[in-house]
Amino acid sequence: MSLFNVLLIALLQGLTELFPVSSLGHAVLVPALLHLNINQHARDFLPFLVVLHVGTLLALLAYFWRVWLGIAWGVLRGPRAGDAENFRRLAGMLVLGTLPAIVVGFVLEKPLRALFAEPWVAALFLIVNGGMLLLGERLRRRAAQSASGALQDEHLDGLRWRDALLIGCWQCLAFIPGLSRSGATMVGSLRRGLNHAQAARFSFLLGAPVITGAAVLEIPKLLRTHAAHAAPLGLMLLAGIVAGLAALFSTWFLMRYFRRHEQAALNPFAWYCIGFGSLALLLLRL
Repeated sequence: MSLFNVLLIALLQGLTELFPVSSLGHAVLVPALLHLNINQHARDFLPFLVVLHVGTLLALLAYFWRVWLGIAWGVLRGPRAGDAENFRRLAGMLVLGTLPAIVVGFVLEKPLRALFAEPWVAALFLIVNGGMLLLGERLRRRAAQSASGALQDEHLDGLRWRDALLIGCWQCLAFIPGLSRSGATMVGSLRRGLNHAQAARFSFLLGAPVITGAAVLEIPKLLRTHAAHAAPLGLMLLAGIVAGLAALFSTWFLMRYFRRHEQAALNPFAWYCIGFGSLALLLLRL
């Protein structure tokens, strides 16, 4: 890929990874719509995307550094060391929420890879993603109002082990291009009683172990490809930095947005997905 294409995909991935609009779907669709010279069937395309996700991982570590330090402190300290128990519990929730993605990714990796380079699949599921966000908002509002006549939200500390596992199952939808990991986990979190800010927080924290696992699997493949074909590894690292800075801005913006918007906060992203997915399907047929 050219320098322009690499940096464009990096910026696109960093900006869309944490938004509930599917970064993978955009990474597949935008090059196809703009007729960019990107071979998405290449063996190093998926590892390249993982490098961009590592940039996102660094952004998540930087933004939530107090949480990660608290988790490390909680694991190392005794059971009665202040908030150590709460941080250990959060660490357990993140591990449990990651397990479904590990299982599904291991079992279905090869079949799902075939979908990565199919723009029409990404466009179709982007529309599905929009419908999922709208349905999630509607079901949550209906359930909360029927229970008490007004929206009642519990904090992240109120998550149960079963809730974390179910949210992890929602996360597995993101293996399909066009379905957003953050969108799916937020809808799953809303269904378990969290408010939007807490759902976004748990979704973003849950992204860190998933990205770490993908990096452990794919980066060695990228290094082998670099050694065999002299791939521009330095350019990929630059793309990772660009993606990380964009993701850091996205995290800051979204946490601020979800703290200030509680009613139907996912709806604007839903209508964007439906609109962009529909337009992409139309343009791909022309």
